[in-house]
Amino acid sequence: MWMILRNVPTPAFIVDKARVQRNCDRMREKAHASSVIFRPHMKTHKTAEIGRMQHGGAIGPITVSTLAEAEFYADRGWRDITYAVPIAPEKLERAYVLSQRVDRLNLLIDSHEALRAIEESSHTFDVFLKIDCGYHRAGVDPDDPDSEQLARAIMRSESVRFQGLLTHAGHSYNAKSVDDVRHIAGEESAALSRFRALLGVDEIIRSVGSTPTASVVETFSDCDEVRPGNYIFYDASQIAIGSCSFDDVAVSVLATVVGSYPERNSLIIDAGALALSKDLGADANGGFGIVCDERLQRLPLKLVSISQEHGKVEGNVAHVPVGTRLRIVPNHSCLTAAMYDVVHVIDRDRVIDEWRPVRGW
Repeated sequence: MWMILRNVPTPAFIVDKARVQRNCDRMREKAHASSVIFRPHMKTHKTAEIGRMQHGGAIGPITVSTLAEAEFYADRGWRDITYAVPIAPEKLERAYVLSQRVDRLNLLIDSHEALRAIEESSHTFDVFLKIDCGYHRAGVDPDDPDSEQLARAIMRSESVRFQGLLTHAGHSYNAKSVDDVRHIAGEESAALSRFRALLGVDEIIRSVGSTPTASVVETFSDCDEVRPGNYIFYDASQIAIGSCSFDDVAVSVLATVVGSYPERNSLIIDAGALALSKDLGADANGGFGIVCDERLQRLPLKLVSISQEHGKVEGNVAHVPVGTRLRIVPNHSCLTAAMYDVVHVIDRDRVIDEWRPVRGW
């Protein structure tokens, strides 16, 4: 089954399979050369097809952001899953049911309350302690004495099997240069190593994960496991901070010009916030994505604003009539991918497959 890209109804989420394969191979090979566990994140694509590509066609350890994802992958044969969001106490029963279907389901906690909830659940879980390496979204401060107390309580608890320490350098997405990203990468792994040394338990895993940091380092050192996710697609933000080149980006949104107004140097396309998200990305002056022609060649146009179903493009549009197809490289491919129930997979200008990601929580 295949069709010409021009015949795909818009807006549509387009994935270049060859670029995804190249991105998958490069990151996996770096992890293997570094002798670390490769546990890629599924949250960006949420498909079985790319999940297999990430492990070279096989099924291997993965990371997910929802229990719905974990259940989806368990149904398709995955057996070693980390649910990398601090567990809500009311989800413990659902997590336990899932844990009985797989070899390992790792949960994440970062509070005494979460540990207490596990202990009161009457079930035993594999657990990682979330460490804050500078992102300040979730995780315990590795330099706070209470964090050591929590870790030692986890180690003593009969309700958990303590797997290790996990962190995410999400602040690398706000970096201004590759050097900034490299500095954050060092902080990411150092925070775990410092805390593990404090505990005196060398056998536990140090798990790191961030596409910018994973992309810019030559080898993975001072860690035991890596969990990048966005790298399979990349996006305009990753270009802006130096994680990848334009030619590495594997996704775009196909849109149609539905209004052309040369007298005011603007166009309207049929891709708005529900097709692209409202993420301004790393380059606040770059608009809501990179505007390209149908062959993915960059155009001197800027996507300046978006409403629910409209995108406003400005520039010299005198030769861009209604009906023209454009492709927008999104600022944040994870959020953009989440808008679509179908992924249109292309080889050059042909749609060769359709993949259906899991949805829900």
